[in-house]
Amino acid sequence: MIKQLTLFFTALQFYTRFPVPKWVLYHPQNLSRATRYLPLVGWIVGFITALAWLGLTYLTNTSTGLLFGMTASVLTTGAFHEDGFADVCDGFGGGWTKEKILEIMKDSRVGTYGSVGLILILALKFSLLLQLAVLINTDFTILFLILVTAHAVSRFMPVLVIFNQPYARETQDSKAKPVAETADVKTLVMAGTFGIPPMLALSCYVKQPLILLSIGLLVLVTFFLGRYFKKWIGGYTGDCLGAVQQVCEVVFYFYIAVLWKFI
Repeated sequence: MIKQLTLFFTALQFYTRFPVPKWVLYHPQNLSRATRYLPLVGWIVGFITALAWLGLTYLTNTSTGLLFGMTASVLTTGAFHEDGFADVCDGFGGGWTKEKILEIMKDSRVGTYGSVGLILILALKFSLLLQLAVLINTDFTILFLILVTAHAVSRFMPVLVIFNQPYARETQDSKAKPVAETADVKTLVMAGTFGIPPMLALSCYVKQPLILLSIGLLVLVTFFLGRYFKKWIGGYTGDCLGAVQQVCEVVFYFYIAVLWKFI
């Protein structure tokens, strides 16, 4: 039990800005096994996002509340996944060889591709969530379940990439290398155990089984992203995992928005 708590707090420490108990010591070798709790971290981020959005909606209006919720999400994670997405946009947008792509992604500065990519993906999130709020008449329970589901299941997808793809950088080139080591079946199964239930809860609550089909769409998107990464750099990096999470989160919102419009 203590071992699993340590892994959970390691994941919380690595993927968010939350402090952890002093007895939880950082060990790089725990990072890979801690990815099993990445979707559970998504529960927390989704809960905070929903709480901020719905709270400010009550005090102001839906769009202001949504913007505050998105801000709360970024502050909670320290823009961890958004930073990875921006680096991937810069690397794959400006590089034409594996070496150049990896070099650009390692640069802490954000370029034109990264800036434009971040603006567009954040705008897409805002637009889709605002549309969902209108479609479901701002039903707080449904919005809460949608956000928790999106953050949980989108964080399950990077674990699939870790399980199926090789790491692209050499050990000495990246501090994120320990995350990629020993991604075994147990880690994958446990990640799925935390990543899928919110979707089941959402589907049962709204009595719409078609919501469950979104998992197939997200797996397909993850497969093609992983294939693209492997083609150009021979695998993935930590930045690629962040990009997968961001893209899958937006794709989930898109699927739910389209589904709600036509059911």
